[in-house]
Amino acid sequence: MNAPGDHLHQRMGLEILEASAERVVGRMPVKGNTQPHGLLHGGASCVLAETLGSTGAALHAGAGRIAVGIEINATHHRSATSGHVTAVATRVHGGRTLATYAIEITDDEGRAVCTARLTCMLRDAR
Repeated sequence: MNAPGDHLHQRMGLEILEASAERVVGRMPVKGNTQPHGLLHGGASCVLAETLGSTGAALHAGAGRIAVGIEINATHHRSATSGHVTAVATRVHGGRTLATYAIEITDDEGRAVCTARLTCMLRDAR
């Protein structure tokens, strides 16, 4: 059993601000999620993107079903060194077995930091 705060997104300080099957919004601090040069780690951006996209996919899947990420890609546009990054995941496709989300990550000034796409497989919970 996982203890409170024992999930990766919690350790990274990720907050979900809004969530529906169509759109999920969240944010994460840059501090504590950087690579050795003080820049937001690209993997941290992917964690943010996958968390929001998977949340939307799980809401789309509905009760008794789960969403499992099967593909993610990300393009990093600019670095972030302080403040927060905010992400908006928007459903691109929502089917019975797959859901795909486009995720836009911006800095506190609204500048593009990363764009990502996540596809989740939807299946019955065990």
